[in-house]
Order: sequence, then structure tokens, then C-alpha cells
Amino acid sequence: MFNGEDTLVIRSGSLNVLVKSVVEGKGQREEKLAGCRVKSEVCIVGSRIPQIPIDPICLASILVREEKRGYHMNNAMDPATTPLGQMLLEEITPVVMILSTPSVEDASLKNGLSFLHTLTPFCSFDNIDVPVRTASDQPYRLHKFKLRLFYASDVRRPDLKVAKDQLKQVITEAGDKEFSAFSSDVPQINHQLSSSSEYQNTPSWFRFLNKELVRVASFSDHEAFDHPVICLLAVSSKDEQPINKFVDLFNSNKLPTLFSDGAMDPKISRRYLLVHDNQDGPMDRASKILTEMRSTFGASDCSLLCINSSLDAPIKHKDNPWASYITDSPTPSQDVGCFLNIDDINEIKDLMQDLSSKHIIPNMEQKIRVLNQQVSATRKGFKNQIKNLWWRKGKEDGADSLNGPTYNFNSIESQIRVLGDYAFMLRDYELALSNYRLISTDYKIDKAWKRYAGVQEMMGLTYFMLDQSRKEAEYCMENAFNTYLKLGSLGQLNATRCGLWWIEMLKARDQYNEAATVYFRICGEDILHSAVMLEQASYCYLLSKPSMLRKYGFHLVLSGEQYKKCDQIKHAIRTYRSALSVFRGTTWSYINDHVHFHIGQWYASLGMYDVAVKHMMEILACSHQSKTTQQLFLGDFLQIVKKTGRMFEVTKLQLPVINISSLKVIFEDYRTFGSPSAAITREGLWRSLEEEMLPSFSAAKSNWLELQSKLISKKHSQSNVCVAGEAVRVNIEFKNPLQISIPISGVTLVCKYSASTDEVRSDENESSVEKDNEVDHFRNMSSDNSAFMVSEVDFLLGGGETTMIQLSVTPRAEGTLEILGVRWKLSGTIVGFHNFELGQPKKNIINGRRKTEHLPNEKFKFMVIKSIPKLQGSVHPLPGKAYAGDLRQLVLELRNPSEFPVKNLKMKISHPRFLIIGKEGKLKSDFPACLRKKTDSVQSDVYANLNIMSDTVFLFPEGTSVQGETPFLWPLWFRAAVPGDISLYLSIYYEMEDVTSVIKYRTLRLHYNVQVLPSLDVSFQISPSRLRLQEFLVRLDVVNKTSSESFQVYQLSSVGHHWEISLLQAPDTIFPSQSLMAGQAISCFFTLKKSRRFSTLEDNLSTLPVRNDVGLLPESCEDLVYNINCAPLVNFHHYERLQQEVSHEGDLNTVDFVLISRPLKSNADPGLFDPPHIMSHHACQFSTASTGPISWLVDGPQTLHHDFSASFCEISLKMHIYNSAGVTTFVRIDTLDSAGNGGHMNSVNVVQSATTDNQPGWHDITPANEVKVTSNVLETQPGKALSLESVSSYIWSGASSTHLYIEAMSSAEIPLQICVFSPGTYDLSNYVLNWKLPSDGNGDSETRQHSGKCQGYKYYLTVLQSTREVSK
Repeated sequence: MFNGEDTLVIRSGSLNVLVKSVVEGKGQREEKLAGCRVKSEVCIVGSRIPQIPIDPICLASILVREEKRGYHMNNAMDPATTPLGQMLLEEITPVVMILSTPSVEDASLKNGLSFLHTLTPFCSFDNIDVPVRTASDQPYRLHKFKLRLFYASDVRRPDLKVAKDQLKQVITEAGDKEFSAFSSDVPQINHQLSSSSEYQNTPSWFRFLNKELVRVASFSDHEAFDHPVICLLAVSSKDEQPINKFVDLFNSNKLPTLFSDGAMDPKISRRYLLVHDNQDGPMDRASKILTEMRSTFGASDCSLLCINSSLDAPIKHKDNPWASYITDSPTPSQDVGCFLNIDDINEIKDLMQDLSSKHIIPNMEQKIRVLNQQVSATRKGFKNQIKNLWWRKGKEDGADSLNGPTYNFNSIESQIRVLGDYAFMLRDYELALSNYRLISTDYKIDKAWKRYAGVQEMMGLTYFMLDQSRKEAEYCMENAFNTYLKLGSLGQLNATRCGLWWIEMLKARDQYNEAATVYFRICGEDILHSAVMLEQASYCYLLSKPSMLRKYGFHLVLSGEQYKKCDQIKHAIRTYRSALSVFRGTTWSYINDHVHFHIGQWYASLGMYDVAVKHMMEILACSHQSKTTQQLFLGDFLQIVKKTGRMFEVTKLQLPVINISSLKVIFEDYRTFGSPSAAITREGLWRSLEEEMLPSFSAAKSNWLELQSKLISKKHSQSNVCVAGEAVRVNIEFKNPLQISIPISGVTLVCKYSASTDEVRSDENESSVEKDNEVDHFRNMSSDNSAFMVSEVDFLLGGGETTMIQLSVTPRAEGTLEILGVRWKLSGTIVGFHNFELGQPKKNIINGRRKTEHLPNEKFKFMVIKSIPKLQGSVHPLPGKAYAGDLRQLVLELRNPSEFPVKNLKMKISHPRFLIIGKEGKLKSDFPACLRKKTDSVQSDVYANLNIMSDTVFLFPEGTSVQGETPFLWPLWFRAAVPGDISLYLSIYYEMEDVTSVIKYRTLRLHYNVQVLPSLDVSFQISPSRLRLQEFLVRLDVVNKTSSESFQVYQLSSVGHHWEISLLQAPDTIFPSQSLMAGQAISCFFTLKKSRRFSTLEDNLSTLPVRNDVGLLPESCEDLVYNINCAPLVNFHHYERLQQEVSHEGDLNTVDFVLISRPLKSNADPGLFDPPHIMSHHACQFSTASTGPISWLVDGPQTLHHDFSASFCEISLKMHIYNSAGVTTFVRIDTLDSAGNGGHMNSVNVVQSATTDNQPGWHDITPANEVKVTSNVLETQPGKALSLESVSSYIWSGASSTHLYIEAMSSAEIPLQICVFSPGTYDLSNYVLNWKLPSDGNGDSETRQHSGKCQGYKYYLTVLQSTREVSK
């Protein structure tokens, strides 16, 4: 009511509508309607308005509503089109209570429908177009409208237990329906996110369940939108006394308890309907009854409905209007409504539309206007508000009660609530909001918390439908939700409904994270309820922007756990399967295992063992889990497989893990192998070894099949070739990722054979293994096939163990063989297949030409040719372990099981330093006696063996053929040259006499590994003799490097016939115990000089009889000396010289040594199955020359007497010079007179000797693994003389400088003379010898010394005073 001067301001485009009213000068009152927008500005200022009963809030609402209908803001959200708006338009609508007789129900049941279900599809109107005028004089039109129909027996307060059972049934039925629609593949998140609609991303049954959760909270006493607005009474035309039936139907005893309890007004409008079944007869009786009804109840309230007009045959409706409403009917959906023709359906439509537009809506309008006047008169206005507050004063201090005070239907509070709910259902949201605000404070003061929460809930929904303040709407919803929760079980159902509406409100505004939080609050204590809410919360995280995938997957798992607790297994499987879309392909291995494990268990509990096994297989290779967990996973998996009752077969079983990268195919074409180790040796090594043996074709280094291009078609030129009867082997690495042992059995190759070689190439458009029936394909291939034979292996894989298994397939006839994969059996219960994934060749177009690139898996396809000869060979007895220097005689044994002979044999050995080929005649010789000296025919033997060594490829004697069971034998010699792990490779080439064979030649490859242990470390040091030319002192150091073995050092020999060697000590003094114990070291000395037949000096310079072999044991005699100048010792020595690579080739001033030893038989190493008989240690190319080629010797008296009183003493000397160079050398000798005492020993005139301080004599050296020899160079260096007197004691009286040329390998003699002036001992080393070689013009000046200067050796001369002087 406006009194005095009122001001109304509505501003254009603002978010607020401001209404100011000045009432009798007592102040201002402001009302804000947030969120309203208008197009134009309406301003009424200072106008005098007469006293008209009008509410300023209502006026503002009318203006805003009318403006909003024509002018909506761009991009504004229309609440009615949101899921929440649609739900409110469906759930908060007028309720029609139906009372019907059994005859009416019987007539409806002929169509498989109840009477209520018959009417239900026609209660929703999309274009009703009814004008509505509520509290204001401005009408508006309703275009969409809906009625809710309920039997009177269903209009009652909800029972919590019944509601739970009903919801459980809904969830169970949804689980069964969703589970039956499962696909075998896990849903992909990308597909879910690609859709913009929320309902396309979430399960469809969520919407149905949420509606049921809302409906179970219906007919509460604290809200009026579920109160029936009209009662429809239906009586059949064949009922007796139909008028009385109408009266009896509305008997108060049959009405719902809400009427008798006072919660609802029993005086509701009634509509009387007479139902006539046309199958019962004509309408005459019905017409009479209708006339009587209209006279009794009024013409406007009575109607006639005729049904079942189809008398001939049932009708099948193409678009059945009842199909979506009937879910539990036993009648098939196409038969529902089968007796209702189009006229019946149109009549029902007209009935319900008339009921809505002519009865329900007008009655509600009328009641809204009446109630609004009553409320305005009693509660609105300043006086009424003050009176209401005064009357309720003191109630705030009262004690809280869950139920609160009881309000009758005719109380002002109930009337205001009815007014608000009716206005809401007729979409006058401003009127509804004003009344909800009005009653909200009253309920709060009265502590009627359930009613207060209900009003707050409707206020939030009204704000939403008005699209006003979001904060106000969310505040009201949260306030209502919290208040419901405080009521406990009394408000549980309403709290759930409020939460669901609140969630939909947040979703409409894309607030998915906040919506998920509300879902958590709805969960409550009921496990099934919380499971559903957690699942819906997970989809909120999925739909948020950006998507929160981890939270989505995590909450799905939580939901699945809750489903499992309440035995909703199908729902648990569904949520876990959806979670897999998040965790698959990630590193979250533990949660992946958890999900797959439980899905497998749950599928097994449903009897779906095939799918269970599929999921359990995903967790078998769980190496990251503990041992206990691994045992649990594997045990459950095997139990599920056992429950299938059959041998389960799967592809790519994860246990054990197969390392495909280690896969190696070994087959024999022209290459054959004598041992498994030879087959796995790198192919490049064999090719380099065999390169000189294979026929010299132009394409010899390319694919060998190209050599046979005339015999093999171009189509097969890239195929592998194997021989019938010869196995194709595949090495496969199996790994157990678990910590527990697993038994593997029946491991075989899966192969495919074809008798035609044309099928070796698959068609480009066909796949080798069809993915859809991969197991069936493998099962068919693994069946018995007489065309080939496969091996089978059983083994036990320990925890974490990796083992290499070799499988084989042997074709029996010509054709095509293809290896598809491997098959095995795990724990005897499940068969696993692993496909080698044979692919197709890729075709590239290069320069306009198509070029085919063959994939690596082409190695699994073979063209099988007919059987050809194959040599079998071995070397024995080759030790696996030997000491360094061990020398043995071996035998090469070859066999040819084929009936066809082989010829033209060749052989090549990779390491001739360790293994050489012997002579055929010495195969049966006694070893090691055959190595001892017997005759003097050494020279010819040496040359014969060197001829053998000169050939890189050994050719067996012409005419050699191997055939049949008789073995072919050939001697070999083995020597363990150096310590270490040695690999020996032998390749034997042979040709077939069968000219029709595709393969003309083959090679036999042999490979052996020998471990060589350290034995004796041998070193030499050579020093020139000061007494004789071409004579040297040799020091031998021997160290036993073993830890337990003892050896006898048997013999030392110089190689060749240039040198003679003799022992300076008796053997007993060198080896008192006749053996060298473990870790012991000894040294001994020898003299070394040129052999007589090669010496050019005088016979008196070398007179002692010496030899080139020295025995180091007392019992050794000449007959037991080993001949190191004959095979095989000379052969091995030859390769030692090549190995050491010392640059003295052809130098006669070098010497080689061979030390022969043997172990003590009593101390043989038990690890050596065949102890060595003889051991040889080789030291090569030690130089006996100094840095220059000149060596000399001063010859003369050592002591003499002279009478110095008569004259000075003249002494004649001779210098013998030897040129060891291969060319004529220029030599110059310069003598130097001394000062002072002239070399008298007491005069301290000491000249430094010919060698430096660290060169003469012997010194310790560190033994090494290899023989290391240091050549000592004897070179004189002049020292500093301290002259104590100015007169020299002696002088050189001969020529001061002598020049001469000395021929190669020859000697010369130079006379020298000195004069001594006093007795004493003199050092005659003060001379210098210079030499120079002629230039050869080869440019080797950097590697060869052409000139040098040598200081004289120390030569001491003692001159004594003659005794004649004394006698005088």
C-alpha cells in the first residue's frame, strides 16, 4: 500500500531493481531483486498516487517480468532449459489424485495398463497456451504444463525403509541393464571428453535414479506442491449404481492419511469421470449414466471416456506412447494399448487437456488470488508485520525440537506455503519468492526446522528460475541442506533431494568441482547410497575444465569399493573398468594391479571366467609387488583358470616375460655349425675367416644365394633356405619377473608348413595371423604335422631368473616353413602363445621404381630344399682349462652320415698362435716323445713346416673324401700361448658331388673356448763379455705365477744354429729341489756365443765345446732333449715372433730362446682333467748388439816388469774390432794422452768406464705377464780427471788417430803402443772409437742410427819395477 509520496526507480541494464517507499515520513525501506534486467528506464518521481491496495514489490515484479519476456540479455542462461529447470518443471507440478473402481482397472488392464498408466502419457503438454493471472491484474500465458497422477493409496508420507529398498531395486536393475551392455574394450576417456553434453558422458541411469531420490521425498507434510489440487473419480459404466460408487469413492475413510491428519485440505475439487468399455456393448447405458451424473454433480464436473474401441483385432502402435512409461509390465511393449485406437487416444488427450486448462489451472488461479488477499490482509503491511513479530516474541528462547510445532492446513503459515507453492507451479516465481521470504522468518523463529529448510530450499530454486543472485541461491540451498542434516533420519530424504537440486544448480553454472563436494556431503552412512554419490562425483571431476582425471579415476575406485561392500558386483565392475581408462598406460602400477585384480575376482564370482582370466593376466608380471602379493595374484589366477574346467589358451601371456629383442634364429644353409657356441658367434667374424676359402665369384661378399641365381628364382632370392632333415633353432630368452618360482612346460615353436615353395611370400593384403581369432590360429598351427617335427622343453624358472631356451623345428620334406611364434604351458593349467608378429614387406617408390624393403621378421620364413650332405666335426681332446705354455697334440675328427661323399676340403684357423695343423703321418706318434731329438735331419723338417705355415688356407690332400661312418682324422697342435680366455674358431670348407643340389658347397664352423691360466713368467737379460768378442752373458729369471702348482724347468734352448749356449752353474746348485714351487723365483746364468760355423774370428777365440740346448735337470741327457727346431715347436715359435713384432727381422745379432718345462705329476691341478706333458715358453728377438754395430777388444799384457832407471817402458797392444753390421763400416780410433798421473790408480785419475753406473752388473726387475727383455747398450763415457801433477805418467806413443773400413760381418786388428814413465797400475781407457755407416738412401734415418761414438773400455795395466835394480 503506497501512502504519501512514493518513488519507484527501475534502472536500465542494471543488476538490481530498487524500489523506494517513503511511508508517512518514518524512513526508507529498500527491496533488491538481484539479477533482473530491463531494456528501458522507467522512472516515476514525485507523482501523487492515490491510496490503492498495491504492493510495490509486486509492481516491480510485474514490470521486470514483462520486460524480460521481450528482452533477454545476450548469452544469458535460460533456467528452464537446464537439467534442473526441466526437472523442476516435471517434479514440481500439480498433483491429480485418482480414485477408480475395479471395473475401470479391469477395462484398462486389457491393454496391459492400469488406469493411471493409461492417462499418464497425455499429462504433459508442450503447447497448451493457457492465459494465467495470479495475484496481479497482468495475465501471462503458459505454453508448457504437466500433471502428476497418483492413486489415492500412493499419496502418503515416505517410509525410510521402503524408500531404501526401492532405491536398491532401482540401482540393482540399472546394474543389470548396464552390465549386459558392456563391451569387451575399456571405455576411452577421449571419447567421453569429445562430447559437449553432460548426459552423454555419464551413465543414463543416473538421471532416473536422481528422479527416484527426489520422488521418495514426496508428500511430506511441510510442503504443498505434492498436495493434490484435484481428485479424479473414475467409475465404469458397467458398475452397479455408479452414482453411489462416486460417493463411496470419496469417502473420508479411503482418503490418504495426510487429509485426516490435517496436513492437507480435504475440500479439494473433484472431477467425475465415467469410463465406458466399448467391448462391453453400446453407449446407451453410459449416456444415461452421464445424464444422471451431470444432474447430480454438475454438468461441468462430469465427463465420459470411451476406451477399447478396437473390436476386431489388437493394434500394434508404431510409436507407442506408453513405451517409455511402462518398465515393469509383463506385456511386451508393442502390445501395450493394443485395444486403444486413434479415437480412444485422441479422446484421452482431450480429456486431460480439458482437465488442465478448464479445471486445474483456473482453480489454482482462484486459490492464489484468495490466499493472496488473506495473506495481504493478515501479514503484509507494517502493522501486520509488527503484530506478527510481537506475537512470536519469546519463541526463540524455547528448546529445540526436531518436529517443531504442528501447523494445520488452515493456519496462516500453511496458507502462505500453499500460496508460494501454487505460484511456483504456475511459474509466478516473484510471487512465490515473496511468500517464501515471508514465511521463512516465521518458521525460523518457531524453530520449525524442517519447514524452515523446505522454504529455504524453494527460495534457492526460485532464485535459480529467476536467474537472479547466484550467491543468494547457493546460500539458500546450503542453509536448507544443513538444516535437513540436523534433523537426522527425519530429514535424510529431503537432504538428499535438496543436495541433488543444489548439484544440478552448480552444474548448470559449470561449477563441477563444487558439485562434487556436495555429492560427498550427500553420501551419508548408507553404503549403497554413498557408492552412487561417489560415482557421480567422479564424473564431475571428469567434466570440469580442465578435466581432473586422477580424481576421476580415484573416486571411481572408491565408488567401486562401496558397491562391492553392498554386493553390487556389476556396478563395482563397471566403475573399476571405467577407472582403467585413466590408469592404463601410466606408471601407477600398484593401482593398476589393484583394479585388474579386483575386476578379475568379481568377474569370477559372476561365473564369467574368460573375462576374469583376461584381467588377471594383466597383473601376472607384477615385479614391483612383494613376494606375498605375487603369490596371491598367481594363486588366484590359477584357481580361476582351474574353474573354467578346460585348458585355457591366451595370446601374449605375461608370465614368463619373453624378450623378443634377444630372439635369434639359427639355421644351416651353406653354413653349418659344430657346436651351439659356433652358431651364436657374430656372422662378420666367420665371413672374414672364410673369405679366402669361398669360391671367388663377383658377388662373393653379398648374400650367398645370389651366387645361385640361375638355380633359385628371383622370387625366392631373399628367402632363408634350410635343408630337409636339419633343424632350425630359435634361441628365446625367458625371464621370471616374480620373486617366486614358476614351472614352465611344453615349450614348443608354432609353425606353418606348405608343400609349395610359392607360398613363401604372403600376399600383401593378407595377414599372417588374424587378430580376431589369434588363439584359434595358433591352436590350428600347433597341432601335429607330419611335415615337420618340433622339440619340447620343460624347465623351472626361479625367482628373478632369466634363462635362454633353444627350441627347434625340423622340416621333413621340401616346401615352405614359417615360424609363427612360441607356445608354452604355465603351471600346467594355462597355455600361452606369443606371436612373433610376422609383418608384410614395405614398398617404397624410389626414382619412379618400386623397391621392396623386407622386414626383419622375414627371418622366420624358410624355403626347405632337399637333403644334402653335412659334415660333423670335433676337435679332441681340447682342454677347457690349461696353463700358459701347455703344448698338446689334438685330433680333428670329421664324419659324414650322408650316403653322398664330400670333397675338396679346406680349413682355416683363426688363431695359429694357439692352434696349428700337423702332418698326416704324425697322427699316431707318441707324444711328447715325438718332439725329442733323434736325427740330424732338422733343416729339412723346419722348411717343410714353414711351407705349411706360409699358406693362409690349409688344403687337405687331393683326393680326400669323407663319406659313411668311417671318421676322417687329422692331427692338430695346441699351445696355450698367453693367459686369458681364448676363443678358437675353425672353418672347414667342402663341396658336394651332387650337381643337382641348390647348394654346391658348405662350411663347418667349430668354436671352442679355453681358459689359459698363468704358469711361469720368463725374462732374459744379455750383457757382452769383456774377455772375448761375440760372447755374451745371459741371465734367466723364472717366476712361478701359480698358487699351488709346481713345475720342473727342464730345458733352455736357443732357436736356430747361429748361437751356442752353455750353463755357468751346475743344475744342482740352481734347482736343489729339482722343481720350482708355487710363488718361487730363481735366476741362473749362461754364456752365449756365435756358433763355430758362423764365426769369422780365430779358433783360439772360441775353444770351449758348447751346444744350443742346455738341460736344467741333473738326469736330463742329450737323448731326452726336445728339438725346438722342428714342428710343432718351431711353428709356434714362428707365430710368437710375428706376435711380438720386434723390428730385428733378418738381424744375425738377435737370439730367440725357448724354455721347456713340465709340471710335477704329483701336484697336478684337480681342475685339469688332462694335466700337461710339456710346456714351452718363447722369448723372441733379443739383440746382442749395442746401439752401434761395432764391438772391440783390447789385447795385451796385464802385468809386466821394467827397469825405469834405464829408460821408460814401451808396451805394444792390439785392438780387435768386429763389424756386425750388414754393410761396410767406417771406424776411427782416437787416443787421448792423460794429464797428471796418467791413469795411476793412486792419483785419483779415474776415467769413467764404458758403461753407465746403472748398466753394468745385474739388478732386480719386476716380472710381467709377457716376456720383456731389455738390451743393455755398453757405451763408454769420459769422466772428469782431477790432475794432481802437471806431468803425465804415460802417453800413447803410436798413431793418435787411426782410420779404417771394416767389411760386413768381419773383423780387423789395430796395433797400439804406450810409453809408461813410472811404475804403477794404469787404466788405459782414454781413447774414443767413432763409427759411421754409409747412407742407403731409403729414408730410414729416423729408425736407424748411422753413426756413433764410444768411449774406451777399462783396461788395467800394472807395471812394476824390475828386480834387477833391487839386486844391485
